Amino acid sequence: MSDEVTIFEVGPRDGLQNESRQLGIETKVELINLLNKTGLKKIEVGSFVSPKWVPQMANSADVFGAIDRQDDIRYAALTPNLKGFEDALNAKADEVAIFAAASEGFSQKNINCSIKESIERFKLVAEQAQQSGLPLRGYVSCIAACPYDGATLPRQVAQVCQQLFDLGCYEVSLGDTIGVATPKQIRELLAALLTEFKPQQLALHCHDTYGQALANINTGLELGIRTFDSSVAGLGGCPYAQGASGNVATEDLIYLLNGLGLHSGIDLDRLIEAGSFICQALDRSTQSKVALARSGNQAS
Repeated sequence: MSDEVTIFEVGPRDGLQNESRQLGIETKVELINLLNKTGLKKIEVGSFVSPKWVPQMANSADVFGAIDRQDDIRYAALTPNLKGFEDALNAKADEVAIFAAASEGFSQKNINCSIKESIERFKLVAEQAQQSGLPLRGYVSCIAACPYDGATLPRQVAQVCQQLFDLGCYEVSLGDTIGVATPKQIRELLAALLTEFKPQQLALHCHDTYGQALANINTGLELGIRTFDSSVAGLGGCPYAQGASGNVATEDLIYLLNGLGLHSGIDLDRLIEAGSFICQALDRSTQSKVALARSGNQAS
């Protein structure tokens, strides 16, 4: 198994879209420019969805146009439909992502359609991405449990993954959306998926609602997963789980990887600086245990 690990930074999109405070273009651009200096190679900049549903992402096109782009960094966008894809293409996104759920209840609540209907909707996006030469990434929500349907079976996850790969996704990110999974569940899920897919086709997207994210990631590492989504300062949260603390903090993930002797190419100190900047802008405390420890503070 490789010692190289890829971090997909989702803070500017998945993190900020769940924050109650809306930020101006300048603040988002500064965050991404700071992340540019950390060694990250993949950054999810924004999403092209209706501002009616996600007002925090209304200025994504402007953010894409203003960031200090680096040739060795891939800047990604979430695109739920053909209109979103066209907007992402115009904004010169380097890759696009589509998202489906492993549970019918979450699919209906999140995007108002069944899983089957969602895959049908994404066919046009996938075709256009292929014609435009843009890499297409897939997300699967609720890989362990759904707030409406309860526990998710591994075969449900596998079915949706296969459908996303059939559309042309180069990678599928497995999301523990409400952060309830434990290492045992992640091990059983990945053991099932890895009979059908290669480790390099899969990524883990762990939320830390119950404090299990790093343990779940470590389980993924043991089974050969080498791509992980994370959010600087632990930005974000889940509106479907009371007390949800959001994505695993990128700072904490890098500290874990460094301790295991694995290589991400990311400068932890610069990452902490970026996290400090965005937390000041949001007037909130970092959710990163490593950043708190480095600053000499303790969570209240």
